[in-house]
Amino acid sequence: MPVATLPLDYTAIKQRQQAVWSAGDYALIGTTLQIVGERLCEAVDLCAGSSVLDVAAGNGNATLAAARRFGRVTSTDYVRALLDRGKERAAAERLAVSFQEADAEALPFADGSFDVALSTFGVMFTPNQEKAAAELARVVRKGGKIGLANWTPDGFIGQLLKLVGRYAPPPAGVKPPTLWGTTARLEELFTGCEINSSLQTFTFRYESPEHWLEVFRNYYGPTNRAFAALDMEKAAALEADILDLLEKSNWGRGGNLIVPGEYLEVVITRS
Repeated sequence: MPVATLPLDYTAIKQRQQAVWSAGDYALIGTTLQIVGERLCEAVDLCAGSSVLDVAAGNGNATLAAARRFGRVTSTDYVRALLDRGKERAAAERLAVSFQEADAEALPFADGSFDVALSTFGVMFTPNQEKAAAELARVVRKGGKIGLANWTPDGFIGQLLKLVGRYAPPPAGVKPPTLWGTTARLEELFTGCEINSSLQTFTFRYESPEHWLEVFRNYYGPTNRAFAALDMEKAAALEADILDLLEKSNWGRGGNLIVPGEYLEVVITRS
């Protein structure tokens, strides 16, 4: 007889994920990704005066990029500490931004409230992908745009997440976040919308593979929590596997690390 499949406890999964992204200090890594937010605002052809929502904003890369283009920006995340870091950055540049703690799967805004919604490497990590996509579409007006930057399954970060998942498996039944980095999955999530996407590259530039590992082990939630959960032997094995991946991906010379990170840049026009 077939084994019954229990429904996913999204509340418990989300609490676990929130703890993961609260670990370390993602802002120190997020800041290095700023160029992705700038590119995304150009891709959606963001106009001054547009109402913009940044979803799962982290420390505000897309937020700042949109505000620099004189958008009226609301920056949201479910990790308060990251919003606070984004607020510090906005204040330093004297940019007017509204910051609000919010769950990407239950956005506290009325239908059609925004001209543009953005998310850079954020909403892709929500456990209930269908709900998150529906919320993005709901809060954007008809004819408005949704701009996304999502790591691809086969790119560097996609490979890293698969590797970490072998040592610290995700909750059973949760779809891989890197599915958001495929056009096939986006077409399922945003049925009836016009979807334009292109592969882009963010280049990780660090002093060495060991330097990259030190930063990500200490500050990037998924790797930080994975190492913390492992005993010494398994932690050493994970470290060796990550260093091997870095060496295979490295385009640098003279000890430096230069690793291309493939992501999918997406512009969705709300139908």
